[in-house]
Amino acid sequence: MAAVSPDVTDSSPSAPAPPSGAAPPSGATPPASAAPGGPSPPPHGGAPARSPTIPDVAHAPQYPEAPLGTRLTRRLTEYARLTRLDRPVGTWLLLWPALWALWVAGAGRPDGRVLIVFVLGVFVMRAAGCVINDFADRDIDPHVRRTRDRPLAARRVSPYEALALFAVLMVLALYLVTRLDPLTVKLAFIGALLTVSYPLCKRFFPMPQLYLGISFGGWSVLMAFAAQLGELPRVAWVLYIAAVVWTALYDTIYAMIDREDDLKIGVKSSAILFADMDRLLIGAMQLMMLGALVLVGRSMHYGRWYQGGVIAAAVLFVWQQWLIRRREPAGCLRAFLNNQYLGLVVFVGILLEYVYAA
Repeated sequence: MAAVSPDVTDSSPSAPAPPSGAAPPSGATPPASAAPGGPSPPPHGGAPARSPTIPDVAHAPQYPEAPLGTRLTRRLTEYARLTRLDRPVGTWLLLWPALWALWVAGAGRPDGRVLIVFVLGVFVMRAAGCVINDFADRDIDPHVRRTRDRPLAARRVSPYEALALFAVLMVLALYLVTRLDPLTVKLAFIGALLTVSYPLCKRFFPMPQLYLGISFGGWSVLMAFAAQLGELPRVAWVLYIAAVVWTALYDTIYAMIDREDDLKIGVKSSAILFADMDRLLIGAMQLMMLGALVLVGRSMHYGRWYQGGVIAAAVLFVWQQWLIRRREPAGCLRAFLNNQYLGLVVFVGILLEYVYAA
């Protein structure tokens, strides 16, 4: 005899109803519920099914909006992080070549107005460069461990905010450079175009660190000579080459930190290009920079104070090679940060040369 589904009632007249209070026959299917409208039996002997609880949105707790001062502070903090104001080492790395050039071109006594414009200009342009770089890399940085928490990568700052901030910074830079002579203004416009184009180089140019040196790291050297002398003598180009090579080598050390992530996402870098010859080629660039500094000293007839600064720079280069010997990210970061002191010792050598020559 076929089994009867518990949710179907058999209305056949040949099936008499059992007497009231009688036990159900053996093998009979139990009724769906003990009384009409009763609870449904638990499926497969489990706990009774519960209907899902729908939260009452109308009665959800309402949190008060943060005060305007707090919200403004948060935005300014994110903008400061976007412009790297919390990491001044990059500013120092850009400022040292400008100071070298100002002291060399000004024979130890640079023009005060020019000095102020260049110091402020370095801060502004470094901030603008960071903003436009993060804007271009906003979809790449989330995949790199070191950069995933940047404001644009973490979506705490919108691309429109970043572009607006970049525009404000460029207006400030334009105001500063128009305080100088026409040749310096022309060089500034060329440098600005090179700086804006730098983030795109990482997509196709195998050594973007060299382009960074050409466009950003050393361009202030040429501008400083133009602002002080109104021309670009041979020593200006030699010092420019030293700054370009220095930027390329310390940014290559920095790129060694992100090499594994860059390989996964397809970003170009000199650390990837050099592969296992990275330490050797970084050493070659270190020698090239030291050679350029020696040529600057010979052109300017500098003495022992300047030579002492160059020797101190050579010692720091040896220390950097020791730090990157195992290619560990922590050691590479320490070697990169050490370059701010290298720029300092070269500047001190130039400064003392003029102090004691007088």
